[in-house]
Amino acid sequence: MTGDINDKPQPLIEHLMELRTRLIWSLAAFFVAFVACFAFAKHLFNYLVYPYKWAVIWAGLDLSKSELIYTAPQEFFFTQVKVAMFGALVIAFPIIAAQIYKFVAPGLYKNERNAFLPFLIASPILFLMGAALVYFFFTPMVMWFFLKMQQAPVDGQVAISLMPKVSEYLSLIMTLVFSFGLVFQLPVITTLLARVGLITSEWLAQKRKFAIVLSFIVAAVLTPPDPMSQIGLAVPTILLYEISIYAARLVERQRSRRALDESGQSTDVARTDNV
Repeated sequence: MTGDINDKPQPLIEHLMELRTRLIWSLAAFFVAFVACFAFAKHLFNYLVYPYKWAVIWAGLDLSKSELIYTAPQEFFFTQVKVAMFGALVIAFPIIAAQIYKFVAPGLYKNERNAFLPFLIASPILFLMGAALVYFFFTPMVMWFFLKMQQAPVDGQVAISLMPKVSEYLSLIMTLVFSFGLVFQLPVITTLLARVGLITSEWLAQKRKFAIVLSFIVAAVLTPPDPMSQIGLAVPTILLYEISIYAARLVERQRSRRALDESGQSTDVARTDNV
């Protein structure tokens, strides 16, 4: 390992006090964001309803007759609380991540800090990419699929209409956002493991078949029990797994180049000593 460690020898109580300080800052950031989001909870929920509106338009239905309902007096209030918590977690995440990094960084070598920082930046970006995929494409597609299953009252048939509850719709979109956001962390996790030498690109390629099966299992657990959601999560997971293999190969190439450079420098030093 190269580089200096900034961490100074401290008793356990001081480390616990440092951890308490970081937790207080994280909770304070979450609380402030929660209060701000709760003040605009209805507006935030209306933004989350846009994918449903797009699905209604795609299905060729009358947007003015489509609605979300709630069947318990307190349901919409608690839905707003969940929306505020969801928004607060997203807004406060950079501060929470920074507090975690500040707590861990003093115990890392300089090259470890330099290696860790890009992944700290890439992680929220990849999470937002997964959330954007859910918001702009996947949720409208899933809701369009469910809306097309409605039955019109023709030929003596009973009308069967979809009227989603506000709590169930929020649970659906939150589950999808977190599922896709976590899955999009796969390249970050595998690249970190490749950097420390725990996995290799060859090992990942050999386990491709198991990864495909595991992707569908994870999709079945994380998403609602319908084939559209499961396939929609499993396919991006498999694509991200292939990206992870490529990222691991890039890490291995960089390690090989670094080793060649170091061996070349060692050879030059040896020749100089011989002269």
